[in-house]
Amino acid sequence: MSDLKQTPLSPLHVELGAKMVPFAGYEMPVQYPLGVKKEHEHTRAQCGLFDVSHMGQILVRGDNVAEALETLIPADIVGLPQGAQRYGLFTSTEGGILDDLMIVNAGDHFYLVVNAACKEQDLAHLRANLGNTHSIEYLDDRALLALQGPKAAEVMARLCPQACELVFMQHSRFTLAEGELAGEEIWISRSGYTGEDGFEISVSADAAETFAKRLLAESEVEAIGLGARDSLRLEAGLCLYGHDMDTQTTPVEAGLIWAISKPRRHGGERDGGFPGANLILHQVEAKDHARKRVGLVAEGRAPVREGAPLVDADGNEIGVVTSGGFGPSLGKPVAMGYVKRDFEAVDTQVYAEVRGKKLPMAVTKTPFVAPGYYRG
Repeated sequence: MSDLKQTPLSPLHVELGAKMVPFAGYEMPVQYPLGVKKEHEHTRAQCGLFDVSHMGQILVRGDNVAEALETLIPADIVGLPQGAQRYGLFTSTEGGILDDLMIVNAGDHFYLVVNAACKEQDLAHLRANLGNTHSIEYLDDRALLALQGPKAAEVMARLCPQACELVFMQHSRFTLAEGELAGEEIWISRSGYTGEDGFEISVSADAAETFAKRLLAESEVEAIGLGARDSLRLEAGLCLYGHDMDTQTTPVEAGLIWAISKPRRHGGERDGGFPGANLILHQVEAKDHARKRVGLVAEGRAPVREGAPLVDADGNEIGVVTSGGFGPSLGKPVAMGYVKRDFEAVDTQVYAEVRGKKLPMAVTKTPFVAPGYYRG
């Protein structure tokens, strides 16, 4: 663990009794004394606080910066209004996914949040392609917290009431007015990786622990670790990079066609122009890709984990599970994985091979739980 990086909140995690584990090169809390299942249930019922400071925060500045970012990302960034956030993908020249990210139009620059395990390669990718014409600034002096759950807005109203005016996928900057953090600028987006309403809050590293303790002082808020974060995002049907998508997976195979904005598709205002566009846009139209990401619900109680082969009734291999576990909100095991196109229809019966047994599973729609995002 001594070789691992720490977030500004690492001392607080230890103080709160967290079990710390290696994750994406960092020492991170996997659970607290409450336990993964109760942390999951508390977030669904009230409000959870997550440390996501290991993720990369990047500012990109320069002339025609939206157009420049569109050369790397198949989203409509030119049409993204100021103060809005959009989900995007870095794609490779072969059509695979290098990383997924959030993109914010912050006015005179764009603010990107990328995955922890990919942030070094993402920075290199940005600098190699845009570094001669644009400023690429990595923020190593800011922490990132996520406040998630149906009571998140009630809690936020006590600390920064203006933030509650945001709706899903909006972003703004606010200056705290009261208490020991008066004058602190925080950047807030309203979205979330749990399927619930919530806020992602970028705060200076120096103020992160004070801010986190202020949130945890609210009766609705519990600290939540990586274990519950994973089960919450799985129930929400959201992909985890390096598991449900990678460089060998196209956005179409991953069921992320919606992340390829219509202006970037064939016939759109800014057709193509991103890495891998020929293959990706061909798959969008021809639908001739061989496999597809699907949701899966098990008939029994035994969880089906990542890596389990998926087979048909005759035992022929048809795919693989990429994320799986027990869904506390549903009371049953759920998973996501890739299957051959002949098996992608909802209610198709497939089987997961687990310790020599064939466990029946049914293909289902995702998300597994209804989202609670606040859209106004």
